Amino acid sequence: MALSMQKPLALLMRTHVLLSFAFVMRLLLVGVGVYQDRTMVVKYTDIDYHVFTDAARYVTQGESPYNRSTYRYTPFLAWMLTPNIYLTFVFGKLLFVACDVLTGLLIQRLLLLRGLPESSACLYSALWLLNPLPAGVSSRGNAESLLSALVLATLLCLERGRLRAGALLYGLAVHMKIYPVAYALPIALSLQTREPATGTVSGGAQGGALSWGWRLWRFVCRVLNRDLLMFALISGGLVCALTLLFYHMYGWAFLHETYLYHLTRRDIRHNFSPYFYMLYLTAESGGGGWSRVLGLAAFLPQASLLLLSSLAFHKDLALCCFLNTAIFVTFNKVCTSQYFLWYLCLLPLVIPHLSLSLKKGLGLLALWFAGQGLWLAPAYCLEFEGQDTFVLIWLAGLLFLMINTYIMVSIISHYKPGLHSREHQRLKAD
Repeated sequence: MALSMQKPLALLMRTHVLLSFAFVMRLLLVGVGVYQDRTMVVKYTDIDYHVFTDAARYVTQGESPYNRSTYRYTPFLAWMLTPNIYLTFVFGKLLFVACDVLTGLLIQRLLLLRGLPESSACLYSALWLLNPLPAGVSSRGNAESLLSALVLATLLCLERGRLRAGALLYGLAVHMKIYPVAYALPIALSLQTREPATGTVSGGAQGGALSWGWRLWRFVCRVLNRDLLMFALISGGLVCALTLLFYHMYGWAFLHETYLYHLTRRDIRHNFSPYFYMLYLTAESGGGGWSRVLGLAAFLPQASLLLLSSLAFHKDLALCCFLNTAIFVTFNKVCTSQYFLWYLCLLPLVIPHLSLSLKKGLGLLALWFAGQGLWLAPAYCLEFEGQDTFVLIWLAGLLFLMINTYIMVSIISHYKPGLHSREHQRLKAD
């Protein structure tokens, strides 16, 4: 009996040690950031964190968070960070760091549900927990870890059949940032595959308007089912309720800065997007109308690929959400390094099912980093040397687009969904 308890206890301790180490590592980075901000010219804290804090200060004064220019997020985030004003400036960083570590824990739980042994789940979750990129981003005060935790918690609830909790988390994720909308169709399709409610035609529904109404109801039942309707009503209801609440409080500024700005955004600053140079040229040449048309047209390939990916891979939500996020980021009008975290948090759920050799996998990783390096070189010359390298940045962005496309195709072609274990079935039934 004692021997049988040793292995679970060792695995439990391994998980706790990993989570503790990851949390302490991030706390040390927060401390280093405080020291660097006080003593060095180059600051560690992300400029967005100061924007969050200023918005929170306005909230504590009973004013609109949008009095802070460039605050383009939900007021909910400013409310969450009011302890930055009342308690300590680093509260938000500690919150983001905690969500970052929670993301690693959720990855492990999802891997267990997908049939991996505990030792392997711990190993793959370390790809996030020990990754310096998310650790650096969260400790600098960027709020992306909030979204990664919400997205993974939504997937965990869906995997375990807890649809109400999943719907609430998903609605909150969509409210916090627009990009989780890309998961709506895969989630709907995965819920729609369940058997819809059936019924028989009653004697009172045989003629005229009643007969037409019954046929319409039967059609709806074939397309929808109770789980899908419940999920849509709860998540959609939460999004609408929060939208109405904050619109009542802050008016048009809330709608524009939180939602409409991101839909119509035409960022002409250099970024990884293949569209940035065309938007830059049309804006600089005075072609504001053409720039807006191009900005709207940029949604077409993005939306088409999201539709195809959802239809093809919705039966495996983890894979589908990863692909949809990668497509959304890669083909977006604006693409910056922090956006990569949106799909990197889902990558550990996909890697265990890839038949790639270690050499091939490392080659794809090196190719991904090389694409960023080739972009960063001309971007540095433009940003810090003042050289006209716009064309080189655009060409590097196109190359990075091709690299990301190649990596996605490689992942799809080498993906082998594993069989669900008995443990998987038992956990889903809990």
